[in-house]
Amino acid sequence: MENLPNFALANRMYVLLDMSNQYSNRMADTLDKTDINILRALQENGRLTIKELAQKVNLSSTPVFERQRRLEGSGYIKKYMAVLDAEKLNRGFVVFCNVKMKQLNREIAHDFMRIIQEIPEVTECYNISGSFDYLLKIHAPDMKYYQEFVLNVLGTIDHLGSLESTFVMSEVKHTYGINV
Repeated sequence: MENLPNFALANRMYVLLDMSNQYSNRMADTLDKTDINILRALQENGRLTIKELAQKVNLSSTPVFERQRRLEGSGYIKKYMAVLDAEKLNRGFVVFCNVKMKQLNREIAHDFMRIIQEIPEVTECYNISGSFDYLLKIHAPDMKYYQEFVLNVLGTIDHLGSLESTFVMSEVKHTYGINV
């Protein structure tokens, strides 16, 4: 997400939570109800002041400030960011692209991931199991742009075997938060 194009800001801010190593039971051991309420409030609006956040969780500002810093330092809060409107920015053509490599080993995987990090149209990339090796989420202005992108960008990646594209017709649900 660090390599997103410079887009205009949308009205809402969100907090991304890193739950990869602290999920479910482990989370309950280290976070209390107030911590979870702070995380929920910040996911809804990452622009809350400490005073506003304190009011939402029924604490004074100092302990809320300390808890928020602890949650950031512990990695529960990865970063604060603006959520942009892709349609208004002419990047509303969304494609999920399944990628199958010709062969895959550690070196090839690292090389592919390094290349993908440099491509701004790819906003998400997942290493997946099943018939394909990777799933990419791509934002483009239109079908013609995506066609050129496949030929001139993805098509130049060594060891890429095949692609399968799925085009988004409409977005039914899109949330940024994690249910905590």
